[in-house]
Amino acid sequence: MGRALGILGCCLALALPAAPRGSALRPRRQPRPDGPSADTTCKNRPLDLVFIVDSSRSVRPEEFEKVKIFLSEMIDTLDVGERTTRVAVMNYASTVKVEFPLRTYFDKASLKAAVSRIEPLSAGTMTGLAIQTAMDEVFTEEMGTRPATLNIPKVVIVVTDGRPQDQVQDVAASARTAGIEIYAVGVDRADMQSLRIMASEPLDEHVFYVETYGVIEKLTSKFRETFCAVNACALGIHDCEQVCVRNGRSYLCDCYEGYTLNPDKRTCTAVDVCAPGRHECDQICVSNNGSYVCDCYEGYTLNPDKKTCSAMDMCASGRHDCAQVCLSNDGSYSCGCYEGYTLNPDKKTCSAVDVCAPGRHDCEQVCVREDLLFSCDCYQGYTLNPDKKTCSRAITSSLVTTEESCKCEAIAALQVSVTSRLEALSTK
Repeated sequence: MGRALGILGCCLALALPAAPRGSALRPRRQPRPDGPSADTTCKNRPLDLVFIVDSSRSVRPEEFEKVKIFLSEMIDTLDVGERTTRVAVMNYASTVKVEFPLRTYFDKASLKAAVSRIEPLSAGTMTGLAIQTAMDEVFTEEMGTRPATLNIPKVVIVVTDGRPQDQVQDVAASARTAGIEIYAVGVDRADMQSLRIMASEPLDEHVFYVETYGVIEKLTSKFRETFCAVNACALGIHDCEQVCVRNGRSYLCDCYEGYTLNPDKRTCTAVDVCAPGRHECDQICVSNNGSYVCDCYEGYTLNPDKKTCSAMDMCASGRHDCAQVCLSNDGSYSCGCYEGYTLNPDKKTCSAVDVCAPGRHDCEQVCVREDLLFSCDCYQGYTLNPDKKTCSRAITSSLVTTEESCKCEAIAALQVSVTSRLEALSTK
């Protein structure tokens, strides 16, 4: 690795992934103030930052000095302090050495002095062992890592020029699972596949390759932009029309309820909340200032869930205006009348029918109305048959009429009276 890092300082070729909008390496959106301190000092993002540098036998002494220059320049870009960014450095080859943990130095001068004293180990490339040691011995509260409740990002920057001689994949996965963000910087002959295996997602924001240290300032600048990313939402330096949502070191735009994000990903348009598929009303959706309420068709009532509807009993007392009979009909109703009444043209009130009107009765001769009922009778000279409907002609004597019978009886009585008086006179 050392040789590659030495070469890094000699050439001018630099291959760095482009930083897409919204990525961890997205340039700061706020204008940078004038003055040298603005270019070198980060005051926005506290970190627990661990450098893991490869010092295997391939690294020549002058090349390892370039590594230390890189570390010092990186320290210059950070806002170092006990309550801001803490820095640790690990040195590895076939063995691993913690040069100093996070709890040791809290000012740039002390850190840079400690870095200047680091010596290469000159054997092997045990990258997996180095990452495991970082988890076990550096990222602990005893060694200066701050409690998880403070939400201080844990970050590792691995710089290597070769292929790991141990299994790095599982160790790196465990580190990422533990919340450690890993950046992998490959130099010269570094194995790109190994870099991708150990780095965090998205890989195009966490895997870098440089051919020489001659352009190290560009790499330092990239990391400065990464670690100095500000909370654009909190500072109001975003271009969201309604809602700004912090997304890692970047932000996304969102909209209030009842609005949808336009294709420009910045502005919002009120949605038709009652459009098909946007609501869950059973029958009627009523838009209400970006939200909606449900309603029901006439003859239905809204259920307690405020979404579905049930047919109401339209013939319940007080729900209809029928004079006599209410007939329920699937959420609606119609009016009817009692027997002997007929529905008026208003379809609500009723009138008594003429039961003796033609066609309404079955009497043969005479219909006699009795309130809402009727009975049958016959014309003079006819008698009602037992069926109470039909009539038959009455039978009379051809010899003596009723009137004549009465006259005979009177004459007979007179004759009896006369006879008895005559008899009385004759006896005298």
